[in-house]
Amino acid sequence: FQISTKEPLNPIKQDVKKGKLRFVANVFPHKGYIWNYGAIPQTWEDPGHKDENTGCCGDNDPIDVCEIGSKVCSRGEVIKVKVLGTLALIDEGETDWKVIAINVEDPEADSYNDIEDVRRMKPGYLEATVDWFRRYKVPDGKPENQFAFNGDFKGKDFALDVIKGTHEHWKALITKKTDGGGISCTNLTVSDSPFCCSQDCAKATVEAAPPCKAASPIPPEVDKWFYYQKN
Repeated sequence: FQISTKEPLNPIKQDVKKGKLRFVANVFPHKGYIWNYGAIPQTWEDPGHKDENTGCCGDNDPIDVCEIGSKVCSRGEVIKVKVLGTLALIDEGETDWKVIAINVEDPEADSYNDIEDVRRMKPGYLEATVDWFRRYKVPDGKPENQFAFNGDFKGKDFALDVIKGTHEHWKALITKKTDGGGISCTNLTVSDSPFCCSQDCAKATVEAAPPCKAASPIPPEVDKWFYYQKN
């Protein structure tokens, strides 16, 4: 499920690739996602901006977050997190930052203040995260993903700077100082945005959406394991 950036009010919907609902593959030894996977609102990885650290432009999405707490969150749940670090994924030639964070309400949150705390408290977790992102698209016939900094994680301060930069890009987008292409910037809360709409307008948009139908059955291949030799 992803934030649907091209639809009004950006609903959370299941991603579709080549006309089919998208599911994440189980690439041994990882079953599905190994963290709570989400995004930071009011951020945008600008596809017209070449990142000085990676040499690649942004992926045209909000910045992604891997939340490593003990609770499995509900889909669409909004939580407050403590930023710990970041990984610079290069996904099909685009910069795709993965921020590592922990829920501030997690029982162990006070023990985590930077990326090295993750390495100390959860041995092997960061290495598994790199492995997951490197190989998760291989079952779709795509090559392994690459990383900036040789796949090394950057710490909290670096991650916060990345988040601040993508927030500035979002502000330029939402105030029409940058052309977002097909992105829908309709919103209810940014009063100085030319895309700001009224509650009545937003309500009408939601009510105009087609009603939900019965869920389709989950394809059997969703539970399939994929094995292959690491490069």
